[in-house]
Amino acid sequence: MARRGTAAFAWFGRAFRVRGEERRSLIQTTKAAAAAVIAWIVATSVLGLPQPFLAPYAAVFLVQATVYRSLRGWVQQVGAVAAGVMLAAGAGQFIPSVTVALGVVIFTGLLIGSWRGFGDSGVWVGITGMLLVSYGNATEPVLLADRLLETALGAAIGAVLNAVVLPPLHGGHLEGATCRLASAIGDVLKDTAALVRGGEPPEAAELLNERMRDVRSLVMEAEDAIGWTRESRYLNLRRRGKAREEPLANLVSLWPPLAQLIDAVSEAATSDQPFRHPGEYARGVVGDLLEALAEVARSGDPEKLDRCRKLVEEIDHLLVTPTNEVTTSIGLGAMALPARRLVQRLDAE
Repeated sequence: MARRGTAAFAWFGRAFRVRGEERRSLIQTTKAAAAAVIAWIVATSVLGLPQPFLAPYAAVFLVQATVYRSLRGWVQQVGAVAAGVMLAAGAGQFIPSVTVALGVVIFTGLLIGSWRGFGDSGVWVGITGMLLVSYGNATEPVLLADRLLETALGAAIGAVLNAVVLPPLHGGHLEGATCRLASAIGDVLKDTAALVRGGEPPEAAELLNERMRDVRSLVMEAEDAIGWTRESRYLNLRRRGKAREEPLANLVSLWPPLAQLIDAVSEAATSDQPFRHPGEYARGVVGDLLEALAEVARSGDPEKLDRCRKLVEEIDHLLVTPTNEVTTSIGLGAMALPARRLVQRLDAE
């Protein structure tokens, strides 16, 4: 129990000390609570609506992770509630039995709400209709209009508050995702270099494939970070000073040739056919290239990138120049193409 209390205090400490996820969560939670209170006060004290429970409810759910989602959610939620109100009104007029009307409204409302245009708010069609029918409001036009008004009011307050008061930005995700992905790619390239040189047992190829699955997971995280960052800038008043996404996007673009390279190295390392594996000198050149690529991926060092270009030229020379290792050129060619693409994509950064 004491540990949980300590963890909670540490969480709040980070929220006030560091501009990270904890502070973002605290700000969004505070705004959601404030939006709910404001919506309740406006609905009860200003408009005098009776039991406007939907106003604070809608306000809380419209304090979204991005301003764009808040404004889009306002349109979707008001549309869903309006559909639910009309559905309940129709059931109240034509179905005398509350039990039957409840079943019809829930079934029809959930079916209508599955339309993707309503997004996550689609469930509100059935819920709104269910509440109005079960509370006996379906035959009272004034109360139906009140439900629609309070939902629109609460949703508008939540969306506006989210857009005006410290609107959320997710640029901080880019930096962390970039560091993690660059480090993982660098480690994989370094391990691959050792495997190419022949200093590792064949079982190391399976371990390398496992590391590649980790890299794939980080690539997916990076793609999510880029998407969240772009979306958080839409309609956002705090668009200035935005984080650059190009370094992370460039690292993500390394995934296809990196996966091809690992496949070629693993195939050569585990194959019983000697002609698939490059000779000792060629393996050394490829190993040097991969180690240099690892440093470029981690630091973007331009001098290391120049060395990468020279090593690619040397590999090209080995492929076209007859040597005593000519029978191994198939394996070398399989590694050379993705390695060259890695250099090209890092060079485009």
